[in-house]
Amino acid sequence: MTASDRNTEFSNPAPKVPGLRVERHGTVGSTNNLAFERARSGDPGGLWIVAEEQSDGRGRRGRDWVSPRGNLFTSHLLLDPGPRERLGEVPLVAAVALADAIDKCAGTHQMVGLKWPNDLLVDGAKLSGILLEAESVASGRTALVLGFGVNCVAHPEHGLYPTVDLAALGHRISADQLFNALALSLDHWLSVWRRADGFKDVRKAWLARAVHLGKTIRVRNGDREMAGTFLDLDNRGHLVLGLENGQRETIFAGDVFLEGLQPEGSPDIPKF
Repeated sequence: MTASDRNTEFSNPAPKVPGLRVERHGTVGSTNNLAFERARSGDPGGLWIVAEEQSDGRGRRGRDWVSPRGNLFTSHLLLDPGPRERLGEVPLVAAVALADAIDKCAGTHQMVGLKWPNDLLVDGAKLSGILLEAESVASGRTALVLGFGVNCVAHPEHGLYPTVDLAALGHRISADQLFNALALSLDHWLSVWRRADGFKDVRKAWLARAVHLGKTIRVRNGDREMAGTFLDLDNRGHLVLGLENGQRETIFAGDVFLEGLQPEGSPDIPKF
């Protein structure tokens, strides 16, 4: 039994979400890793893993992630949440849910903007990160883990993008408060998403917060980079880019930058 296991406790801080289970830890390597361990051990899903601190947090594309105490670090385990061909829509579901939870806690209206596919920004500075990972488990089911990291009281000073935290914005919101709101919000938006044509409502909510819609952006995926105008999201949540030649390009994955912004070469900030 590890030290983190000895500090584990189960509770349900969001009683309006039926069947939710929450596993709390002090310091862990990665809450995403723990969630996958539970899935491999036969957990039925619907489990939240919450940690006060991470020693081995990671971001998209293997980037480092600073995980100081006071910020929110949590992962949600889902088993077969929907058709496999629709799992690519879930990052946008998660982003809308987290943005709504933050606005609710802060008492604000759309303070949080969204950068495709699931970065949360306030006045151009990155507030949080979301990392979704999936794998097949022994039962043949698909384990999907949604990892959330939010800068509640601290943020990195250097990264690919400017960063900010809620306290610096004047909002004293604890990690526990935000987690409770997120558990409720994600349950709601997953319910919306699972309805027939439910992604239409998710897409509409996401676009209402889109910070780069109609602007010239650059999209980088590995060694490939292209520039164009962010025109829309398609019906699966992919970015539709308008090119100079009048053609449209559908982007399935990549990092988005405003035209003219030169990202620094230092590691990315929290994406979990």
